[in-house]
Amino acid sequence: MSVIEKRISALGLYLPPPPRPPEGVVLPFRFVHVVGARVLISGHGPQAADGGFAPPLGKVGAEVSLEQGYAAARLTALSILGSLQRQLGDLDRIGAWVRVFGMVNSAPGFDRQPSVINGFSDLILELFGPEVGAHSRSAVGMAGLPFDLPVEIEGEVELKPPGA
Repeated sequence: MSVIEKRISALGLYLPPPPRPPEGVVLPFRFVHVVGARVLISGHGPQAADGGFAPPLGKVGAEVSLEQGYAAARLTALSILGSLQRQLGDLDRIGAWVRVFGMVNSAPGFDRQPSVINGFSDLILELFGPEVGAHSRSAVGMAGLPFDLPVEIEGEVELKPPGA
């Protein structure tokens, strides 16, 4: 078990199984695409233990509270880490978190998107530390997200050089 996976376990958290889209939905892309040392991460949402979408669904600032949005962003971090672990085989191969793009399904007038996406950033920094976990970030409001997810996050990491 990798150092990062041990930290996840020590926090009482788990990496979910592959995302399970709703019945009849085809997702013809890679969740993680490795190009040399660059690892591009497609948009992920919060997952439940069975791989489906974790409730609550809806707009943050209406059906979903700020606190629930923060928790959804944290679950999204675990979803992304699960995809990375399946693709890379070892989360300790990550040498740097490069960038994160956080999208929040926002009710009209809701302007606390950075506070929601902090759920993601806080967990990544806790697991990877301030050097590897540091990342550039955007947190934006959207009129809607697929499947009424409250949060969708994509990003990029860089792998450690071989032998590092």
